Order: sequence, then C-alpha cells, then structure tokens
Amino acid sequence: RWLTCKPLPPGALGRIADTIADRLRVPWFSGAVRVNVSLAPPLLLLPVFLHLAALHFLLGLVVLTSLPVVVLWYYYLTHRRKERTLFFLSLGLFSLAYMYYVFLREVVPRGHVEYSQVVLLTCGLILMLAALSRAKKDPGYLPIPAGNEKPSQQGLPNKSVRGSSGGLLGVSGAASSRAVNGEAKGYCRLSSEQPEGVKKDWCTKCQLVRPARAGHCRLCGRCVRRLDHHCVWINSCVGEQNHQAFILALSFFMLTSVYGITLTLHTICRGRSVFVALLYCPGAYSDYSSALSFTCVWYCAIVTAGMGYILLIQLLNISYNVTEREARLALRDNTGRRLLGGLVIDTGQYNRGLLCNWGHFLSLGASPPQRSAEDIV
Repeated sequence: RWLTCKPLPPGALGRIADTIADRLRVPWFSGAVRVNVSLAPPLLLLPVFLHLAALHFLLGLVVLTSLPVVVLWYYYLTHRRKERTLFFLSLGLFSLAYMYYVFLREVVPRGHVEYSQVVLLTCGLILMLAALSRAKKDPGYLPIPAGNEKPSQQGLPNKSVRGSSGGLLGVSGAASSRAVNGEAKGYCRLSSEQPEGVKKDWCTKCQLVRPARAGHCRLCGRCVRRLDHHCVWINSCVGEQNHQAFILALSFFMLTSVYGITLTLHTICRGRSVFVALLYCPGAYSDYSSALSFTCVWYCAIVTAGMGYILLIQLLNISYNVTEREARLALRDNTGRRLLGGLVIDTGQYNRGLLCNWGHFLSLGASPPQRSAEDIV
C-alpha cells in the first residue's frame, strides 16, 4: 500500500513497528532476550556519522549541525508520546566509550600525551560513571500502598501543614518517616512553619498523600520526593535521593570532557590555544587520523556545551532552592520571579539565602532528627 501510494489503515505503521520491536530478540540460554530498539541507533550510526564527518570539512559541518537537531527532534517525539527510552542513555554512554577509544587509538600514539595525563583522564571517567550509577538508583519514590488500596482521605487538613525544619508532620502510612518536604537541618535552621499555601497533596494515580515538594512523574508512573525533573539522559527521575549524585556526575563529566578536549587539541594543533585551535586548526584535515580526532573534539564540545547549560541551570536552582518542577509550575501560574535573564525562577517559598539553600541541598536524603511529642503537638 505504501509503494502504491494507497492509504494505510489508522495505526498500521505503529502496529508494524511494535511487531518488529517484539520480534527483535537475541538467542540466550534461558530463552530469547528482547533487544530494546532504542539501543541500536547510537551504536550503529554514531561511528558512521563521525567517520563521514572526518572526510571533509563541509561534511563535518553538515553532520555536526544535523546531529543535535535529530536528537532534539527525537526528544520532542518521545516527550510528546510520554514514552521512556534508552536512546539518550545509550547515546551518552556509547559516546563516552567511543571518544575514549579514539583518544587512545589516535591521540595517545602521537607521543605528546603523558602517561599521567591518560591516568588522570581515566580516573575522571571512572568517577563520572560511578556518580552516574548512583544517580540511576532510587530517586526517592514514595511507597505505594499495599494492594494499591486507596487510603482513607478522612482527616486530611485543608490548611497549610505546620512542621519543624525537619519536614512536614507524618501523614498516612503511604508516606515515609523521612522529612517529607526534604527540609533537613543544614547550615542554618529554616522557619518552623511551612510557607503559606504549601499543602499535602493527594495523588489520584498513585492513591497516596504526597508531601510538599513531591510530584508525580508521568513517565515513571510514580511519585518522587522533592521531584526536580525526569532526566532522559539517565532514563530516571531526579529527586531527593539522587539529586546530589546527578550534580556530581554532571560536574565530573564537564571536568573530564574539557580536559580531554584540551589534551587532544594540544596534540593535533600544537602551538595554539584551546579556543583558537577549536575554531582554526589548519592541519586538522591533513590526514584522516587528525581529521577524526578533530571531528570528535567538536562533537565533544557540542555535547559539553549542552551539559554545561544543564549544570548551570541546576546550580542556579540549588542556589535559590527551587526545583525544575516548581519553576515550571510557577511559570504556568505566573507566581514566580524571573531572575538572571530568565535563567532561574524564584518562587520565594523555600529560598532562605545562598548558604542555607546549599546547606539544605547537601543534607538531602539525610535522616531527619527525631522530634519530641511536644514538638509534634
């Protein structure tokens, strides 16, 4: 029908794609294992595109310009369909592995990189992967009631919930005994009362009472304590339990990537500074090895710029004690202030100053102090 330009029944292409994805399996001892289709494009296309870009300067310009566009288009497509995908995680991990492989194969043999520098770069990569592994763990999911039974909503107050700096008061059995608003004692004591308008929230999908600053992720289908956002690069939510590891992974990636770019440019464009060599390196396309290294440097620079922007936004949000989710809600309801040219949205609810905000962030996930009966009363 497609070849003869005849119309297809509604949903035919989707059913065909689902069938192909289901039949794509690898034989194994315990039975055929299904292969996630989203893992294949990065593994197959990334080396092809980078080697193609190394053939000529104009090809490199076209490929390196189109790659971010394709990635953004795929992100928009999956985000609109509310789908989880391993594409971005596999793209990030395979990019790291392939860049490291090109560095060892094409740059190190030139003899301008010392052994200690290779060890330092490898250690940075290992630390980044360790932080990423920690960020992939439980972000702070709220426990689902046993049997998915809807707990009683009787007695839920309509007024703001009052509590100490350790968090909100304990709610139903669906909530954990942790500080439910993530407010643990840090470098200073926060206000003993929650800001006006902060209420316990009932999640109709998870059938539980959400503490303040918690949110429901429509991709994971779970409520997360102090939900910041769902990160497609780790295919998981960023919440109370893994936010610190997420920032650590981004920081290690930035340091390692910038260091690797610097070592490569000093090798293939000797005698020039990093910024000059990145824009003007006459001998980069003199041989294929240099051209491939230079293409990978530009690819790393594009990815590093994108991750650097994400890290900058995260650091600003931490400094104002606001999450990405809260910033989006504040923009939607027109209740926040745009600061620093719109880079950060200050909701004013949890901002207690730079030191207190960072103290609160560094204490995320820590067990709250035990409160006496008098404090609860």
